[in-house]
Amino acid sequence: MYDCFVGRDEEVVPFRARQLRNLLCDLGPSFIKAGQVLANRPDIIREDYMNELCILQDDVPSFPNQVAFDIIEEELGQPLEAVFSKISSETIAAASLGQVYRATLRSSGEDVAIKVQRPEIEPIIYRDLFLFRTLASFLNGISLQKLGCNAELIVDEFGEKLLEELDYTLEARNIEDFLENFKNDPTVKIPRVYKELSGPRVLVMEWIDGIRCTDPQAIKNAGIDVSGFLTVGVSAALRQLLEFGLFHGDPHPGNIFAMRDGRIAYVDFGNVAVLSQQNKQILIDAVVHAVNEDYAEMANDFTRLGFLASGTDVSPIIPALEAIWQNSVGKGLADFNFRSVTGKFNQLVYNYPIRIPERFSLVIRSLLTQEGICFTLKRDFKFLEVAYPYVAKRLLTDPNPALRERLIQVLFKDGVFQWKRLENLIILAKENVARMSSNPALQKNNLQGSRGQQVERKLDLTDTIKDGTRLFLLDEGIRRQLLLALTEDSKLHIQELVDVYRLLEDQIDVPSVALQVAQELPFVARDVMLSWSSSILYDR
Repeated sequence: MYDCFVGRDEEVVPFRARQLRNLLCDLGPSFIKAGQVLANRPDIIREDYMNELCILQDDVPSFPNQVAFDIIEEELGQPLEAVFSKISSETIAAASLGQVYRATLRSSGEDVAIKVQRPEIEPIIYRDLFLFRTLASFLNGISLQKLGCNAELIVDEFGEKLLEELDYTLEARNIEDFLENFKNDPTVKIPRVYKELSGPRVLVMEWIDGIRCTDPQAIKNAGIDVSGFLTVGVSAALRQLLEFGLFHGDPHPGNIFAMRDGRIAYVDFGNVAVLSQQNKQILIDAVVHAVNEDYAEMANDFTRLGFLASGTDVSPIIPALEAIWQNSVGKGLADFNFRSVTGKFNQLVYNYPIRIPERFSLVIRSLLTQEGICFTLKRDFKFLEVAYPYVAKRLLTDPNPALRERLIQVLFKDGVFQWKRLENLIILAKENVARMSSNPALQKNNLQGSRGQQVERKLDLTDTIKDGTRLFLLDEGIRRQLLLALTEDSKLHIQELVDVYRLLEDQIDVPSVALQVAQELPFVARDVMLSWSSSILYDR
């Protein structure tokens, strides 16, 4: 306030930002964690301060080794020497709530990572949360005016995630969930957790012998195909977000590694974002609305996701959303990046009553961080060149009925069938299959006969064709729209059909698909008869 009063508020920003970061470090773990959260909250803090607070994600002071070893022995109930034949004398990594050591198990000779919590941290956290919430109660009026919610809600969200991270048994459960989600994916490595050696304050995991993702030279020296590795990483992130609904919330460079066989490895699962099925579907809706340039519906998606309070007038936000998106993709997908979109979005949330829910602040930070890693490894990497083919493949092949409905929304615009859009979707989906099937990590694991997912060499549209046939026969509205699509502008669109078939002829085993469709016909006929009889009875 003094800087602003004397007219030097802009020139001293770098100094004040460093001062804030150092102050948070001095105040302890709760304040460090708050700084890490603020580094991803453009709705609360200015971007120049956010950039300085990002340093807290990698540079946190450690606590003495002997204190850490005493905590480990207390949790294990036996001396360190009885369990580990060797343990590192220096910390491998230090974070706001704990630090990590490398050790070797005496029983098996396996290398493990030991994560140990800071001493006496729980009462400190509770005290600080009480202080945060008390302060927030005085800021409710300003927060309601600027963000559309009270400040106590923001503190509650922060406190809930912080208390979850304090219990390492929850993190062990998160690891097991990630292991289950990726069990059939030979491109992703999740460390095994040793539950018998773990507890609320100590977590023992399999040691990941990988290369930091911010060391492009080491990755190239290891013979890893950088483009293939980046494809694996983006696909893994999108699967977490749109398929599993369980998302790694803190994928900074110290938590993501490149394995020497081309796989991507994740560590540190204390901070995860959980998205409901409804949220996943709304996110896909937002992608569809972006493709269709339906900015009014995109603004409504913000309300449905909790970015805007229910009943908020979205009309002032629509032109801003349109400007952000069109400016970002106006030069083509090759020039698109999340950093530029987020920079513009930061201005939007600062000027409108938008509040970013905690889980989505994690998602935004995660996408930005991973995009930053991609740019570090390959300066000309295009995130959407990998992301769009993945989304296209999901829209075309996922058996989820909700995604089938979204596919129809993409293919019809103002009641007119978009032939070119269908061709582009098929081309992009084929590109995703080709990239993944030629990926070195997949090839190597497949040659070694590893258990799990087989390499998908063709775009499997069998279920989509079967569902499309059923929909064509059962849904009069869709049947009418498709017939109009074939005859619109007073001409038969045979050439468009031929173009689509040529794109798919090397992907589809026509006799096999025809046989499966024929096998479905009796069930479809039954449904047609039931639908017809119901309509007759209803009319009477």
